[in-house]
Amino acid sequence: MDIERVQRLRWAALAVLSVSLIMLNLDNTILNVALPTLVKDLHSTTSQLQWIADSYTLVFAGLLLTGGSLGDRFGRKWIFMIGLFIFGIGSVASAFSGSSDTLILTRGFMGIGGAMAMPATLSIITNIFTIPKERAKAIAIWSGASGLGIALGPITGGWLLSHFWWGSVFLVNVPIVAAGIVAAIWIVPNSRDVDIPRPDPIGSLLSIVALGTILWSIIEAPSKGWTSSIILIGFFTGGVLLASFLIWEMKSSHPMLRLHFFENPRFSMAASSIAIAFFILGGASFLLTQYLQFVRGYSPLKAGVLFLPLAGALLVLSPLSAQIAHKVGTKITVAFGLSMVSLSAFLISRFSTTSTLLRIELTLTLVGVGLAFTMPPSAESVMGSLPRSQAGVGSATNGTLIQVGGALGVAVLGSLLATSYGAHLTALHVYSLLPSQLRPVLKSSIGATLIAAKSLPSTFASQLVVGGKGAFIDALSSSLLVALTVGAIGTALVLFILPARARIDQSVDTLSVNGDEPNGLDPTSMNELDL
Repeated sequence: MDIERVQRLRWAALAVLSVSLIMLNLDNTILNVALPTLVKDLHSTTSQLQWIADSYTLVFAGLLLTGGSLGDRFGRKWIFMIGLFIFGIGSVASAFSGSSDTLILTRGFMGIGGAMAMPATLSIITNIFTIPKERAKAIAIWSGASGLGIALGPITGGWLLSHFWWGSVFLVNVPIVAAGIVAAIWIVPNSRDVDIPRPDPIGSLLSIVALGTILWSIIEAPSKGWTSSIILIGFFTGGVLLASFLIWEMKSSHPMLRLHFFENPRFSMAASSIAIAFFILGGASFLLTQYLQFVRGYSPLKAGVLFLPLAGALLVLSPLSAQIAHKVGTKITVAFGLSMVSLSAFLISRFSTTSTLLRIELTLTLVGVGLAFTMPPSAESVMGSLPRSQAGVGSATNGTLIQVGGALGVAVLGSLLATSYGAHLTALHVYSLLPSQLRPVLKSSIGATLIAAKSLPSTFASQLVVGGKGAFIDALSSSLLVALTVGAIGTALVLFILPARARIDQSVDTLSVNGDEPNGLDPTSMNELDL
């Protein structure tokens, strides 16, 4: 593939990478509308639902930096295709899982493929779009695709569940994986880092174990007790492992996480903004799908369709937000976006059992507006602050923060919901009248409460259903107020720390081809592009 063909097909390559990215991010939320179904079919508890949602993002986040460095070392195109293949195998295994525990494991296996494929998408884009203005537009499209995958998850999942069984939400990935691999062979160019660092297996292992231990402690705390010895030990161990990881990365001659990236506020604050947005989005989506189906009684399809305005706002506004950022500055654009995401969290916290569909739709539209104004300018700021030779590691670092943000959103907000729900449920008079052996089941989730109510006498059942839904609404409110607080703090930090705008270099970046110097330009700023 010569340089002219690379440039001619760059937009087609962007389409292949973006569609694949939509699929990878789709799996962060496509399962959300199936959670109530899993409660019925697999008898999943709230903590198991959190692990089913988080096992994918945990492995995804823990291996993203390793996946980025593998692409830099062995070629981003090939690691991208191998990642898609592994993701496809994991999708098939997940579709035919017979238990919650098996599904947790297979979802984790899918995360391995996602971690290999995702960082390659942004680093390839950064290398084939050499003109800064074009690159900003391409990154905006990439960012929109990333958010669009998250937004389309509930819609796609709802449609599939209305026609097929819950495993279909995974099988839908298979034809997209096959098409992506075939298209990548012919359209996507390969590139690698000309200065390949040594791998960092110790850092990779420490990051996964540290994040996994912290998430386990958060998710299991509602059932085991936030102050129980095992949970306190878990938090302490996770903190020690996290500190060990950071110390190792600071002292390592070949760190997987380049901590010096974070010395640049243009990188650190922009990446943090996306992480905060995904913290709110991940947690809110996890809670909202249960609210829509359990409390409001909507079908999976109707619950999924309600997310359509979110997806529409992302699709329409994402390409525009990068242009707006160039006019008014990154700081103002990102702060506006993050404030809209935070406002939407507050509005969701005020939902009741009788909230109108118009109110729900307007709130979800606001989520899409906020994400559209946060993600593209932040992603462009992150990648624009790094040398292109480190595009893979930079992309993976950014992606890691996104996945960690989403995983923490599900874990933290989900656990706060579970704790608050249990407290409000046990305060009900009808709860004290029920058999003691039934009470732990009722506290496990709103879904378990509604299922158990069907087997009770009508007098008790009606009281339990009304009381359980009220307890969930109270828990939803308190959980989302935490998300609002996180978003408000993030918005303030953006206004104080993120640079107003980056200096735009209008020169054309250099393609280095086998050591040659096309057009007489300096090749040292560019990765090696395999032709």
